[in-house]
Amino acid sequence: MHNLKAIDQETIKILNQKRIIQLLYRKKQLTKQEIAQTLKISIPTVISNVRELIEQGFLDETVVGESSGGRKPVIVRFLPDSKYSFGVLITKHHVRIILTNLNFHVIEEKIFHAVYKVNEFNSIITIIKTEIDNIIKTNNIPIEKILGVGFSLPGTVNEENLLLKNAPNLNIKNVCFKDFQKDFPVPLYIENEANASAYAESFINFNHVKNSLVFLSITDGIGTGIMISDNVYKGYNRRAGEFGHMTMVKDGRQCNCGKKGCWEMYASKNALLEEYNKAFNTKDTNLKDFMEMSKNNVKAKAILNNYLDFLAEGIKNIILTLDPECIIIDGEISKYKSLIYTDLKNKIFEENNFYDKKDCHVSFSNLQGNAAILGSALLPMKKLFFLSERIV
Repeated sequence: MHNLKAIDQETIKILNQKRIIQLLYRKKQLTKQEIAQTLKISIPTVISNVRELIEQGFLDETVVGESSGGRKPVIVRFLPDSKYSFGVLITKHHVRIILTNLNFHVIEEKIFHAVYKVNEFNSIITIIKTEIDNIIKTNNIPIEKILGVGFSLPGTVNEENLLLKNAPNLNIKNVCFKDFQKDFPVPLYIENEANASAYAESFINFNHVKNSLVFLSITDGIGTGIMISDNVYKGYNRRAGEFGHMTMVKDGRQCNCGKKGCWEMYASKNALLEEYNKAFNTKDTNLKDFMEMSKNNVKAKAILNNYLDFLAEGIKNIILTLDPECIIIDGEISKYKSLIYTDLKNKIFEENNFYDKKDCHVSFSNLQGNAAILGSALLPMKKLFFLSERIV
């Protein structure tokens, strides 16, 4: 019993430290009294844990507060540059790398074009490793201050085994990132890009945290991350949320996953651009050109309206299946929310017997297309900010 009690006390101490770090990450600086009042813990508990966190380098103290008479209060500050993290977003055409501090301030960013061939994924990792080494050297950051490298991947993953099981849009399967760990001086972490995005939306964008949310990532394909009570839902086989591959049209368009008629074949960014190029006999890969055209061109308006029909239909299915408190949409399409938001909401909430606009809040992410990359940078920080893995 004595050992169990000791373990419990140690767990409580670690939990309190993480709560203090989270609070100061959000508030930036507070007095010890304010920390105690907000977290509902005792002043002695705050003092002892703050002391340890100062020794670990995450916090410091300074006398900058106002005094009502007598000694000025001591302010405890969060130190965002105490540690750093790398985020890597791998998409069908590009690899994006960022270095951030603990406030998710992007210190440096690199983007390069990528071509994925079977059994040649190692070459992409080699380029990533070289870029990361250069960033570390350029910014003169000690290795011990880097928490790790997080990878946001477009496919099903087993994050515990560092295994990318299947990425249909990259045409690769069963890539084990443990094989790459020896080449990196810091730990590697991986996550599905939609789940990483959901992490970012629920933590970085903390003013909008909801009890349950579905993050809808509309890129070359469609990915969904599901958050339930501050935990990401992955399911029994860790592939929950593959709504992009639910059948939208029976025997419809051939998908990279092997099925036909998948939702992402009608509601992804690629699907919209393909319809645009086919209708106007172009090879334009620029979504901006089409969205501008849709403001005045009748044919382009019709294409956009048909696209929104498919997008809304999938979102309706998600609402009926999961009954989330909110659905947050991100991806390049989110840049044009002012153009599509009203029509999309009207299509989603057309009259039915199951739900209305009060039951589910549908919005666009204000992380401006950066949720997946910021979520990848968050992965190495999870042990700093959270006690558990936040997975159900």
